[in-house]
Amino acid sequence: MSTPEENINTRHQRRMERKKILMDDKIAAAQRRTGVLVINAGNGKGKSSSGFGMVMRALGHGMQVGVVQFIKGAMSTGEEKFLRRFPEEVSFHAMGEGYTWVTQDRERDMEKAQLAWQKACEFLRDPKIGLVLLDELNIALKYHYLDIHQVIADIDARPEMQHVIVTGRGVLPELVEVADTVTDMQVVKHAFKDGIVAQEGIEW
Repeated sequence: MSTPEENINTRHQRRMERKKILMDDKIAAAQRRTGVLVINAGNGKGKSSSGFGMVMRALGHGMQVGVVQFIKGAMSTGEEKFLRRFPEEVSFHAMGEGYTWVTQDRERDMEKAQLAWQKACEFLRDPKIGLVLLDELNIALKYHYLDIHQVIADIDARPEMQHVIVTGRGVLPELVEVADTVTDMQVVKHAFKDGIVAQEGIEW
């Protein structure tokens, strides 16, 4: 006679056998190889962290990476300090001057965003760059520092196998429409709401 534990294990195995058939069919149907546009949006923590995680992954596979940070740039982050150790593999450009509520100068912020987009376009035209991270681009688009239609056109014109990651709150629906993968990160809890200061290694 089977024990309850054996019955649970048997049911689990049968479920996984059925699931494997479904997953094998999905994998077999997804064979097209092309560059993808990934959007990390939402009010939750982790949008840039995820983007930089994909940068590390790309580097591990020997890919060349281009990073352009919009808005950020007033202070050096841990990601910047680390990736600048690899100048042959990563071209890193932090081109903002800080949070919009700190700068309080729309014209200046717009000028910096447009310069950052020029740098981004250099990467988007370079077939040697396998992955481009456009950190906080969503913020620049949300405040209309850049023209969304021109941004989409430039991204669409990139080399076929180049991957692009866009991060930031307030993603515009036009960008969602053309993206391949979109993740909306939501807040469940955040230490800052309990009075815990933003700290090195966690927030920047």
